[in-house]
Amino acid sequence: MDYSLLPVFIAITEQGSLTKAAEYLHMTKSAVSKKLAALETQTGIRLVTRTTRHLQLTEAGQLYYTYLKKAHQAVLDGQDALSHYSREVDGTLKISAPAVFGSLHLANIMPEFLQRWPLLQAEMVFDDKLTDLVGEGFDLAVRIGELQNSSLIARVLSPCRSVLCASPAYLARHGTPQELTDLKYHNCLFYSYFRAGQSWTFLHRGDVVRFTPQGTLRANNSLALHQAVLQGTGICQLPQFIAAPDIRAGRLIPLLPEYPLPLHHIYAVYPDRDYLPKKVSAFLHFLQDALGTEGHYQKEYEQDLSAFQAAERAG
Repeated sequence: MDYSLLPVFIAITEQGSLTKAAEYLHMTKSAVSKKLAALETQTGIRLVTRTTRHLQLTEAGQLYYTYLKKAHQAVLDGQDALSHYSREVDGTLKISAPAVFGSLHLANIMPEFLQRWPLLQAEMVFDDKLTDLVGEGFDLAVRIGELQNSSLIARVLSPCRSVLCASPAYLARHGTPQELTDLKYHNCLFYSYFRAGQSWTFLHRGDVVRFTPQGTLRANNSLALHQAVLQGTGICQLPQFIAAPDIRAGRLIPLLPEYPLPLHHIYAVYPDRDYLPKKVSAFLHFLQDALGTEGHYQKEYEQDLSAFQAAERAG
């Protein structure tokens, strides 16, 4: 038995197609197909039924996968355990992160991390859609906001503050809202992947209050909304990891200070294992330093902007 064929079969099963398995394994589709054929020849059993559009495990293939998955995971766990006896951090670290936060902040700090561990390779996937960490082979994910209940381990890295804001030009044309109800007279721009739905949530005198925005632009990318707000299109909720520099520079104005937005957090999320792989442990400590209270990120992006405004007015 050629045991190198087994991870290919597992990838085909979990990715659902030869094409996706090839992408996951960094192989050509023809190479994956040949390895699957070789495995079926060696076992003497048809494991997969294939058509031009569909791939499905046979009953025997499903049974085989059930046993192989357990064995393959045991091998990975053994490798993780052995990594603790090595002084080096190596292998491939696969990371998932939200698209905008990943592009603006994680991408900037990854070169420093890779310089510390030159034998390590990193694969970064930036996407705002929910990802199956275990099923898609991720070692760690950065997540923002409320987390789904799961068996994954979550570590808080930083607060994540958001702010309701608009440009000076927009406010000069349309006026500055003083109460939450004033927003119904304004063009409100909103994020289409927001998990709380299409309503905006605020805190006011100890209560949670909601407002359903109406406006001319909805987008699945915060940078698109950011540009629209800067150009005077309307009012928007933006995370401070995007908006803080513009607020300090006066390009954006925070609104409704009596109605702050709920505080969220940035998390590192990873599978629960008996032995945390050394590459994951190293990256987790790096993130805690970079995004923690003593790091540049929080000082630059996660300060309370209401305090900043008060200091500016006093100056």
